Amino acid sequence: MLITCPHCLTKNRVPDERASQDPVCGKCGQALLSGEVLELNDGNFDAVVGGTELPVLVDFWAPWCGPCRQMAPQFALAAQQLKGQVLLVKVNSDESPNLSSRFAIRSIPTLIQLQAGREVRRMSGALQAAQIIGWLR
Repeated sequence: MLITCPHCLTKNRVPDERASQDPVCGKCGQALLSGEVLELNDGNFDAVVGGTELPVLVDFWAPWCGPCRQMAPQFALAAQQLKGQVLLVKVNSDESPNLSSRFAIRSIPTLIQLQAGREVRRMSGALQAAQIIGWLR
């Protein structure tokens, strides 16, 4: 599968069976699938999401949003548990107005599942890690 490095934006080919084995970028040596939430913005979102064959779950949030802050540790926990299966990313809706507009974000937190760069489904509201994982499956 193809995975775009979130650090240097280089596309890397990773065998499916190695996705959960901490693959690193062939160019910069950074982790491709670390099990951590990636923070993306208007500048790097399309390169990372469009160049990754894994399903992507995007959390649109803002620092002033109480439910967003409450869900953040749960989202991080879900990212660890889904390592190598789903790429979990956060987009600050205040700092990335183009993405917020493109995805018609009206309330936060909003989760959007993408497959091959296309929206599959969405849900608004804070969730626990188990709910996030269950919703993806």
